Formats: sequence, structure tokens, C-alpha cells
Amino acid sequence: MSRINIKPLALLLAPLAVLTACAAGPAEGANEAPSDSGAVGARTVQQIKDAGSIKIGVFSDKAPFGYVDSSGQYAGYDVVYGNRVAQDLGVKVEYVPVEAASRVAFLETGKVDLILANFTVTAERAEKVDFANPYLKVSLGVASPESAPITDIFQLNGKNAIVVKGTTAETYLEANNPEVKLTKFEQYTEATSALLDGRGDAWVTDNTEALAWTQANKGFVTGITTLGPADTIAGAVQKGNTDLLNWLNEELVTLGKENFFHKDFTETLEPVYGTTVSADDLVVEGGKV
Repeated sequence: MSRINIKPLALLLAPLAVLTACAAGPAEGANEAPSDSGAVGARTVQQIKDAGSIKIGVFSDKAPFGYVDSSGQYAGYDVVYGNRVAQDLGVKVEYVPVEAASRVAFLETGKVDLILANFTVTAERAEKVDFANPYLKVSLGVASPESAPITDIFQLNGKNAIVVKGTTAETYLEANNPEVKLTKFEQYTEATSALLDGRGDAWVTDNTEALAWTQANKGFVTGITTLGPADTIAGAVQKGNTDLLNWLNEELVTLGKENFFHKDFTETLEPVYGTTVSADDLVVEGGKV
């Protein structure tokens, strides 16, 4: 695949003095959205420090961004960031597995203090959560079989596209390409299994994810590397938790001086992308695009 340019954004954080967080694999049922829909008071930075730990929602099945490795430990680009957040707060980290559709609910109910789960910033989501400044840039991509590549979104008219519920891929296609039939799944592993099994003509997801997956799966290509607007990915806190939000934004400035996210890219993403994507294509340092 030729090298792509995913509209470079300005880059985001610094050192690879990463805390090896002692997070075990996800507990059974941990991915389920909280049943209580009422908001629970968010914890301040001092309350998190007093408790000695921070709860961070991450994906457990979206390598190389957030996943559980063969040792049962959380790993990936978002997790390296989460480890550093905990280190600089002086607390331990407790990772909580989330699904795309449950991220807002986990914040609203206080099940987590922070979401670092490839959370694309959108106006609709910003009405429900508070986003910190960005640490990654992204748009949509389309993965499809090499034998029947999708290189234009209109090729999917009347065909079946696989999406994960609660993602920007779902909302974008419903709003802009209603002629495309959608097969929706809760988890990323379900979506990729469906593509492998031929239960869809293509998988529409973040281009970062599509590129990583097709690099690792022979017989599939990312025929569309940029679909829709260029967006950013950021950490999110409960609506109104300005104390933790301000701390995160100050942290991003500090980490930007260390080129933290470039080092994170080298550790977690470069082994997957190789020379297909450069750090400057994706990374945001200092919280500024």
C-alpha cells in the first residue's frame, strides 16, 4: 500500500517514562453499560489522588490502540497515555473495558473518571461529555477484500457495510450514505470476524484502525483511507468536571515538550503500520492541531 497523508495535525505529548500499570484483563460483564442512567458526581483531581487510583475506560479489543495482550495486561497507544496520566497524578491506574456505545454512559454514571478509548470529538458527543484537547487525528477508512476492493463509497450503495455501534462510522453513513445497508456489531472483534466470514462487503471504521487491521490481515486492503471530515481523538471526562479537564490540558502541554506521543507511536503503532503511515500523519502534540 502506498504511504498516505492523513492530514497532519499538530502533535500532542511527551516522554516514554511510562508507568507499567498493573491492570488485569477485563472482568466478566465489565463492558456492559451501567444500568443507572442518572449522573453521578465526578471526582476531582484531589479526590483521585486521595483515593490512590484513577479509573480509565479503554477498549480491550481494538489493537493497537487499546487491547488485552497475551499476558492479560492492557496495552496499546491509548494505554501508554493512560499509564502516564496515572504516573503524573501519583496514583495507580484501574482500566475498565468499554465498548464504543457505552463510553458516554460510563462517564455519566461515574464508573470511570476518564475515557481514553479512541474517542473521536464530535459536536453531539460534546453536549454529553467534556473533551480535553486532542492527542490524535483521524478520519474514516474502508477495509474490504482485496479481491473486491471498495475504492469509492458509492460502490457500497445497495451493499452491506459492517460498522460498530456508537461510532462515527455508523452516524456518518446513516447521515450521508443512506443507500448503504449497515450490519452493526457491539464489539470490534465481532466486526472483523464478520468481514473475514464474508458477512459484509466492507468494514467502515476509523482509518487508523482500518489501516492497522488490513496490514495484519492478508487478502484485505484499505481501499479508502480518508472518508468524511478530518477529526481528532481526545480524552473525555464527565460533563462539568473542569478540575480534571484543566489538569489533562495542562498535562498535554507538558508532554508535548517531550514529544510523548511520537514516542508512543514508535512503541505501539509503528510496528503495525511500518512505513505506511508516519507519526506526523496521526500524532498531535501539546494538544494543538
